[in-house]
Amino acid sequence: MPCPTTYNKTMRVRDPKKRAKDFKEVALGLTAKQAIKEAQRCLQCKKPKCVEGCPVEIDIPRFISSIRDNNFLAGLKTIREYNLLPAICGRVCPQENQCQGACILGRKKTPISIGALERFAADYEAAINETETVEIAKPNGHKVAVIGSGPAGLTVAADLAKLGYDITIFEALHEPGGVLVYGIPEFRLPKKIIQREIEYLKSLGVKIKVNWVVGKTQTVDQLFEEGYKAAFVGVGAGSPRYMNIPGENLNNVYFASEFLTRVNLMKAEQFPKYDTPVKRAEKVAVVGAGNVAMDAARTAQRLGAKEVYIVYRRTEHEMPSRAEEVEHAEEEGIKFEFLSNPKEIIGDEKGYVKAIKCDKMVLCEPDASGRRRPDCSGEEFTLDVDQVIMAIGQTSNPILTKSIKGLKLWGAGYIEIDENGKTNKPGIFAGGDIATGAATVISAMGAGKRAARSINEYVMTLAKAPRQRKKSSKTAK
Repeated sequence: MPCPTTYNKTMRVRDPKKRAKDFKEVALGLTAKQAIKEAQRCLQCKKPKCVEGCPVEIDIPRFISSIRDNNFLAGLKTIREYNLLPAICGRVCPQENQCQGACILGRKKTPISIGALERFAADYEAAINETETVEIAKPNGHKVAVIGSGPAGLTVAADLAKLGYDITIFEALHEPGGVLVYGIPEFRLPKKIIQREIEYLKSLGVKIKVNWVVGKTQTVDQLFEEGYKAAFVGVGAGSPRYMNIPGENLNNVYFASEFLTRVNLMKAEQFPKYDTPVKRAEKVAVVGAGNVAMDAARTAQRLGAKEVYIVYRRTEHEMPSRAEEVEHAEEEGIKFEFLSNPKEIIGDEKGYVKAIKCDKMVLCEPDASGRRRPDCSGEEFTLDVDQVIMAIGQTSNPILTKSIKGLKLWGAGYIEIDENGKTNKPGIFAGGDIATGAATVISAMGAGKRAARSINEYVMTLAKAPRQRKKSSKTAK
């Protein structure tokens, strides 16, 4: 049984029995009356800890104050000074560990539902069909390439576009949005929300090229030859991680990234209307307990599975997924097998999954992650399932990184950067999962903001250099 949640439950949600059978959004958002009432709880701290907890540095008290005063668009305008993806962040950011986790009210009472208020402001704008614009500087004549249209890339593009840069985003898939589109299900983040945020970005002058694999279609060096002054790499970490256990290559074993991409981006749930198939199963085991695992489990259920298990080697207290997502999964009937670690996937005579064998685990002393290390107890058990989805993390795709000669990498092929997103190659910056390994949407956006500042400083320094050289040559004469 997952542990009790500590997040603010102000948000309305759909009935679990109904929502578990479709892909409509689970959370319904706040009404105007609820939003104002929630905003009135804010203490308007002189030294707001919530701002310190926000990776994109939003002036949270100011935007909440506007909502309290029934000036919803002003609140949204404040958010957009720092973050151009408010409808997305309000839905998928782990606020309970960031801004809400730092809220002073949370020490004795329930913290302000900052994420729900952010979502409300963005959804209000959409409901009245208006657009709250931001100020954009005059074009400065400099081109910057953004490789990857996930949260890090979109943030870099937005921040630099506001400064007057000519921005082009290069996306490998056929739709922009990166992990927001292929990794997060419709019931958590509707595609129309992503499309609206991307259209807003285009209104700032940002251009997007899809089906464009930098490193294959075109190299970074070729982009520089075309006049781009800098390039930001935000391609994420979408390659699957393996457990290397027997049976991992059986039919009907999926990796979560592939499974979710088939459904989220390629509409496999509507096969044969769309020509991307995905195997429907009766009993599904999802290995892992992060947000991706919860998404995969709840998606499998919506595809018709009668029983879905989360198989996790630690306990509910160590689960890395958001408390809200765990609670929603439990409400929808997802079952949890804690202290369980797969050791073999068993197949039938035709090579299809028929069961998964697991070791029962015990927790020992904490490891490097700070969580207690699991170890085998000597006992094992078997779950009869006809599908297994591996959701134990992802790693980097080497197509782009191998095409950049001399680029410094670390770990499993991740790009090494400094605290400002600089790589060891002049003009090349990076951020998000390709630099840190798998993390959250908002942490990738925070990395994008830091990189945008660094890119601006780099390009402006380059632009000043010729003028300084001309000035010194005149002085010498």
